[in-house]
Amino acid sequence: MPVNPDHLAQLQEKYLALHEFVKAAKNRLDANIWDYLVGATETEATMRRNRMGIDALALRPRVLRDVSSIDTSSTLFGKKVRLPVLLAPVGGLEYMAVGANGAVTAGEGATGFGVPIMLSSVSKPGLEEVAAAATGMKIYQLYVRGDAASVEDSIQRAIGSGYDAFCLTVDTAIYSRRERDIVRRFAKPWRASATGDAQRYQAMLNWDDVKRIKDKHPTLPLILKGIGTGEDALIACQHGVEVVYVSNHGGRQLDAGRGSIEVLPEVVQAVGGRAKVWVDGGFSRGTDIVKALCLGAECVGLGRLYCYALAADGAAGVVRLLEILENEFRSALGLLGVTSVAELGPGFVAPSMPTNMPHVHSAFPLLRLDDSGY
Repeated sequence: MPVNPDHLAQLQEKYLALHEFVKAAKNRLDANIWDYLVGATETEATMRRNRMGIDALALRPRVLRDVSSIDTSSTLFGKKVRLPVLLAPVGGLEYMAVGANGAVTAGEGATGFGVPIMLSSVSKPGLEEVAAAATGMKIYQLYVRGDAASVEDSIQRAIGSGYDAFCLTVDTAIYSRRERDIVRRFAKPWRASATGDAQRYQAMLNWDDVKRIKDKHPTLPLILKGIGTGEDALIACQHGVEVVYVSNHGGRQLDAGRGSIEVLPEVVQAVGGRAKVWVDGGFSRGTDIVKALCLGAECVGLGRLYCYALAADGAAGVVRLLEILENEFRSALGLLGVTSVAELGPGFVAPSMPTNMPHVHSAFPLLRLDDSGY
């Protein structure tokens, strides 16, 4: 179902800044789901380093350039997208979306604005239902829960439903200790398929599986999500992977890891143009996206950020959030002295001192949820 234009029009004044979605989501979501959304693993250091790494880069503007016409669009897999971002895969969207239609609602928002959605295999409804709603670019992301035949069935279903690419998440061999969930005694319903033998299949996933998929589906773009080193990025290229996706699962998997944007330069160097590089992890503002593109990313994944809008106002909320993000991105491009994504490069960023203590919402200094800022 297309995004309701009347609903979207009502949101033009309701939301004028990105942090307003965060508070609206907090007010609507169940406390367990909120903690799942904003939390990370153990000490949450990796999540904080996502923000610290982004904040530790400053922008270097050029002036006296004609920026009267700015194009914020980009191209992924040969198709034009309105912004160089995608809605990253998030489990349990059915517990966040207004109306509980989960991933379908997110897909409608992505299509309504004009960016891709990467559907998580642990979000409902399933890939066929989301494909019917998300008529724009879409990618299917799989957590391996069965043998090679099971993986092949998922691939065939994704191809049959018109997905543009297929993604394996590779950083979940062991499910992490997420202490916000643990101390609440909150067992996520969508984790039911990832226990016992099912989790064993994810733990067994290896480079031979990547080779098997590429050998059987040489024309299907394959994405590996969860790459955290240049060494593994190089191996991915040797296996013919089309997209190396730098991610630490939003800080939800390995604790004491590096921020994604810290990893990005070494991955870009290791890839050496043989594959595209995507990234996620704490990206929350238009300037954050600019920084990632300057360092060589083709596309930036949004996770928590779009979930706030999804929880606040459904598909129309997602579109409105992306409109505001687009305005931030366009402003940053113009003030840097560039008119398109293609003009960005490493000369526009420099190391600098962060100005905020990093946490999940440190990109939003005006946000007031409670005394902790969470």
